[in-house]
Amino acid sequence: MPAHKKDPSVRARRNKTSTRATLTTSGSREIPPMPTTTTWQPQTKEWWNDVWSSPMAAEWDASDVHNVVLCALLFNDIWCAETAKDRKEAAAEYRLQRKDLGLTPYDRRRLEWTIEQADDAKDRGRQRRERSRSQSATTPSTDPRSVLRAVN
Repeated sequence: MPAHKKDPSVRARRNKTSTRATLTTSGSREIPPMPTTTTWQPQTKEWWNDVWSSPMAAEWDASDVHNVVLCALLFNDIWCAETAKDRKEAAAEYRLQRKDLGLTPYDRRRLEWTIEQADDAKDRGRQRRERSRSQSATTPSTDPRSVLRAVN
């Protein structure tokens, strides 16, 4: 056993991630207008509104807007593709680009982003369990074993 323990501040590995964050769903962020450089498909317009309304948008800074526009162009290309090969290529590139924005559950896990709703769900479950415990404590229940009889 060592003579003295290391102070936690000098440990080499702290397992802290610089991207860890708890995302809130309550903040309303202004949705920026889509660039006017292309004709957008209705699905892409819906995607744009969904992405900017998501909790992940609060984590993006001005430099991330370029990546969102790039993803929108790729998403649009999926819907505009004339051949299955073009659609497949656009989808593959879209899949690569969206990971940095935290748009999938796996990407949020990798970035260590959690959405506040999970905490709310835990609180609701805890409250439900407390209510059921208080109801069962006030309601006398019959023991289901009371109907059992010994057979000779």
